[in-house]
Amino acid sequence: MAKTCAMGLISALAAASASSSLLSQTNQNVAFADGPFNFPLFSSSSPSPSPSGSPQSSTGQLPSQPSASPASTTDKEGSGNVKARNDNPRTSSAGFDPEALERGAKALREISSSSNAKKAFELMKKQEETRQAELAERAAEFKAMQAQAETERQRVIYDEQKKLTQHQAQTKSQMARYEDELARKRMQAENEYQRARNQELVKLQEESAIRQEQARRATEEQIQAQRRQTEREKAEIERETIRVKAMAEAEGRAHEAKLAEEVNRRMLVDRANAEREKWVAAINTTFDHIGGGLRAILTDQNKLVVAVGGLTALAAGIYTTREGARVIWGYVDRILGQPSLIRESSRGKYPWSGIFSRAMSSLRNGDKTSSKNGNGFGDVILHPSLQKRIQQLSGATANTKAHQAPFRNMLFYGPPGTGKTMAARELARKSGLDYALMTGGDVAPLGPQAVTKIHQLFDWAKKSKRGLLLFIDEADAFLCERNKTYMSEAQRSALNALLFRTGDQSKDIVLALATNRPGDLDSAVADRIDEVLEFPLPGEDERFKLLKLYLDKYIAQAGSRKPGLLQNLFKKQQQKIEIKGLTDDILREAAAKTEGFSGREIAKLMASIQAAVYGSENCVLDPSLFREVVDYKVAEHQQRRKLAGSDGDRT
Repeated sequence: MAKTCAMGLISALAAASASSSLLSQTNQNVAFADGPFNFPLFSSSSPSPSPSGSPQSSTGQLPSQPSASPASTTDKEGSGNVKARNDNPRTSSAGFDPEALERGAKALREISSSSNAKKAFELMKKQEETRQAELAERAAEFKAMQAQAETERQRVIYDEQKKLTQHQAQTKSQMARYEDELARKRMQAENEYQRARNQELVKLQEESAIRQEQARRATEEQIQAQRRQTEREKAEIERETIRVKAMAEAEGRAHEAKLAEEVNRRMLVDRANAEREKWVAAINTTFDHIGGGLRAILTDQNKLVVAVGGLTALAAGIYTTREGARVIWGYVDRILGQPSLIRESSRGKYPWSGIFSRAMSSLRNGDKTSSKNGNGFGDVILHPSLQKRIQQLSGATANTKAHQAPFRNMLFYGPPGTGKTMAARELARKSGLDYALMTGGDVAPLGPQAVTKIHQLFDWAKKSKRGLLLFIDEADAFLCERNKTYMSEAQRSALNALLFRTGDQSKDIVLALATNRPGDLDSAVADRIDEVLEFPLPGEDERFKLLKLYLDKYIAQAGSRKPGLLQNLFKKQQQKIEIKGLTDDILREAAAKTEGFSGREIAKLMASIQAAVYGSENCVLDPSLFREVVDYKVAEHQQRRKLAGSDGDRT
């Protein structure tokens, strides 16, 4: 067994020496296992890693494979007729170094003569196994590195393809954006051209429509002028016919009267004589009776005393009854009646008056008033924000009354005719309160009685079970600053009385003041105000709604019969107005023209249109008549503003 291993080792050493002569530059001493011996590397040293981290052998051949034998090398060289160069003089011409064989033989002898030969062979075996394991590990590492290199190469290829794909996608996106930009610019240019063309067409259509409208108006004016001329001629002919007929009838009546004058004169003379004789006889008889009675009374003293006493008692009774009734009625009126300062009120003059009429009016107008404009606020047309604020105040006032909380006082200010009084009335109706209206100008003429009347007014207002909204119109007339020189002492006293009655928050009275000049109010009055509402002039939309409202009130409903048999029997029926061609566009045109008009002025405008329609012959409202009256009223409004401005400049 030992000999066999020795022979194998010798052959291995011989082959290793042949290969080591070719790799003499990389010969190193390496210990493959722990032991007392170090052997030269007889195959080859581990290949140094290439700079890229891969083994030197790119063909996949393991470094443990032995190199070709010297004989094969010699054959190859001989076949190629090439003589090998011998750089080492100790080797043969074929490149064989005998020293390696000698060293191997020497090593074998040392091993054989050693007492640990078996252990040496086992150690060599283990070293060979270790070397084989290392070679296998290096082969696995090489394969792993080769797989990693392949993976890296695939990743690089994938990254390049990804970059190429992204670049292509970006190029396509840029091309698409560029094409979209070109298409958008082209469409924009086409739209601009089409818009310009449409504007030209619209301009041409407007000019054509204007020319047609002018021609129509001119034709209509000519027709109206011819119609008026024809009507004037017709009226002239009718007047001439009536005059001739009247003259003929007058001549006939004069002739008949002349024929019957003598007969009538004789009949009148006879009748007058008979009447005169009858009245003379009656007068004589009356005076005879009166004279007889006077003679009887004058001659009889008892009858004279009774007659004088009866006449005196009758006169005294009549005078006493009249004065007593006046005093009693004044007391009842002062206790139960309505104060004289109240101009208008939802309550009756007396507690028992107006109950049935108020109930019937509430039943008749309960739904009609809330549905006129669709806003639940009657005839009051206000700016939407102001109307919403008033509705909130009405709801808050109603809830305040339901919870027995103090009411809040209000100030309405704005130009005249903007609906302050109507808004206060609707606010009271919506909140379930009674309302009373007075004006500040009625206080000054009362003089010293003003204080008493103010206290009577507040005492009367507190008797309302539902709560009362006291609306004072033109409040600046007597609630102005107390330091004004022209303010009388009676006015100051009246103002102090009102301040005294409104010093605390009331649960019975809501005080609502209306003025055109809020800056003139006394500071104490302003301190008692909780809510301030401005009523501006109506805008174009509000003016359009007001025109529609008053058109329906003064024009469309004119001539319609109101409920009531007696009124329909004894009152003349109003003529119904016919409306032709009056559209919403014409009303909007009128709303644009009437800028600066208040609600009252728009109502007066519609009343003027009604009067103009009644002044026409056929009682028809057409657009031409409507525009004519509107233009006239607009010019009148502008002239009135100019006059007011000139008066203000002079002052």
